[in-house]
Amino acid sequence: MLFSDVVATSAAVGATRSRTAKATALAGLLRAAAPGEVVPVVAWLSGAPRQGRIGTGWRTLSGLDAAPAGDPSLTVEAVDALLDELTATSGSGSTARRHDLLQRLYGAATADEQRFLHRLLTGELRQGALEGLMVEAVAAASGVTQTVVRRALMLSGRLPETAAAALAGGADALAGIGLEVGRPLRPMLASPGDSLDAALAALGERVTVEHKLDGARIQVHRHGDDVRVWTRTLREITDGVPELVALVRGLPCDTVVLDGETLALDDDGRPRPFQDTMSRFGAEADRDVVLSPFFFDLLHLDGRDLVDEPLATRLDALDGLLADHPALRMHGAREPTAAEAAAVLDAALAAGHEGVVVKDLAAPYAAGRRGKAWQKVKPVHTLDLVVLGAEWGYGRRTGSLSNIHLGARDPGGGEPVMVGKTFKGMTDELLAWQTATFPQYARAEEPGVVYLRPELVVEIALDGAQRSTRYPGGVALRFARVLRYRPDKTPAQADTLESVRALLSG
Repeated sequence: MLFSDVVATSAAVGATRSRTAKATALAGLLRAAAPGEVVPVVAWLSGAPRQGRIGTGWRTLSGLDAAPAGDPSLTVEAVDALLDELTATSGSGSTARRHDLLQRLYGAATADEQRFLHRLLTGELRQGALEGLMVEAVAAASGVTQTVVRRALMLSGRLPETAAAALAGGADALAGIGLEVGRPLRPMLASPGDSLDAALAALGERVTVEHKLDGARIQVHRHGDDVRVWTRTLREITDGVPELVALVRGLPCDTVVLDGETLALDDDGRPRPFQDTMSRFGAEADRDVVLSPFFFDLLHLDGRDLVDEPLATRLDALDGLLADHPALRMHGAREPTAAEAAAVLDAALAAGHEGVVVKDLAAPYAAGRRGKAWQKVKPVHTLDLVVLGAEWGYGRRTGSLSNIHLGARDPGGGEPVMVGKTFKGMTDELLAWQTATFPQYARAEEPGVVYLRPELVVEIALDGAQRSTRYPGGVALRFARVLRYRPDKTPAQADTLESVRALLSG
């Protein structure tokens, strides 16, 4: 397959607002791909190279001087092989060799292919909705239901490999993808609930109401003495969290997969700032910060997979496992009355936590799109949005990147849709961090503004939303202020434009 076929399909997907048309175009390309081409093609059209980070940024690519080719000649195989070579190039003289490889790649590419490569390698194609569209396309191209594809994706954690299996072997191949202790699963996510009463009314009496912590999501796997830990984005952090490893190694089991949250607590047992928790996951971890885990789900125990079991069954097994370790269990109440549920929410807020999560006890574990089986209830509206750019400040903020441009995820698969700006809630430390960090994500600049690749997620508190003709989504945030950045989340996990519109008053 020619690389130009991939580029043309990407352009067709971007040119229509119809989700059905987008999925149809992607499915047609997948049907035409050879077995060895499916993995790179799916990776590219989901927004990132198969190899992960290539180590090239906007400034590097802008410095290339390669005239575009007149006619397309690059193949999918050739581009993927060259990206492999780029990834493997390191050590003395690697900068020059990488430049030569990029010159060779861009010199063989047409103008349209160069533009696609630029967006791919700088991260501008990374929109979370692309993955959802690709799931639909894989289902259409393989003749397998979306439910089966999503379940296989949850268990494998990798969309390109899931797509290759579906196209090569259909439903039987996907059925062969099972839970594997030591391979992280995609996490199940909660949808925002309007209120505690609304969540209870929607989910009925058979629910559990649990504390919603201001921490970081973790998934822990144990096989014998081997314990491994991953974040929400499936980034392994095992070496950086020895206290979590030791605690799980002490549980009375041989194999287990646990889902939960971890956070740093102060001497009174109250949560420390979220930044303290995340300081353990950076390149230079703060080992003086001790993490405490709180587990709320059990996906596997001693040879028995539990993901397809109802939550009630999983919680029974979790309670048994943690019977002698109650401090590791997430606080909450099962099948509470309305008054008892309200008391759980009050206790969570009094303890310094964000709110509660209301969960349907009959629901299986299902990753991917935020369903209604889990609903998070917080007293303040918050959204996880993508940072699209920042403006240079003035007055006391002169020299700092201050006013940030905020985008919501487009459920139709397009680029994030701008829904507002804010400079509120920023401390001097945060301003300094933005000013030092944002240039690393720059994709373009103009006087007064730095436009960023859509990779950084920020949590915003707001009073609601209002209709607006200023922004393309027809909606704008009301009194938005920055709470914190979310390095534990990707743009694929940002809130959608629909979530913003749901906050419209009247």
